[in-house]
Amino acid sequence: MARSRPKANASGPRSPRQLRVGEEIRHALAAVIGRGELRDRELRGLAITVSEVRVSADLRHATAFVLPLGGGAVEVIVKALTRAAPFLRGEVARAINLRHAPAIVFAPDTSFDYASRIDATLRRPEVRRDLERDSSRDDERD
Repeated sequence: MARSRPKANASGPRSPRQLRVGEEIRHALAAVIGRGELRDRELRGLAITVSEVRVSADLRHATAFVLPLGGGAVEVIVKALTRAAPFLRGEVARAINLRHAPAIVFAPDTSFDYASRIDATLRRPEVRRDLERDSSRDDERD
C-alpha cells in the first residue's frame, strides 16, 4: 500500500516546524531589507516591516506579509518586493539551512486594519452597552 502524502494545510493549524521556518525566513528577510541591499528605486529609504511569514507544509512556498512603517502605498512595495523575490530567495537560502529555498510571495499585511476595525466596533456605544449587559449577567450567575 502506498504511503499517503501529507496535505498542505492552507487553512489548518501549522506545525511547529512550519512556524519555526517561517520565523527564520522572516528574520532573514527583515535583515536583508533592513540593510538596504535592495536596489529598487521604489524601496529606497523606506522602512518595511515583515510581520509574518507563512510556510507551506512541504516548506517549498512562503508568503511574506509586509507593510511600510509610517504608512505608504503597500501595493507599490509588494510589487517592488515581488520583482526582488529571486534575489531575496537567494539571500534567505544563504541565511538559513534548508534543503530547498522556498519560493517567496509577498502580500500586504491587513491584520492591523482588521484589528482597528474590530476595536472601533467594540467602542461603539450600542456594542459597549450590550457587552456590559452580558458581563453583568455573568456576574449574577457566579
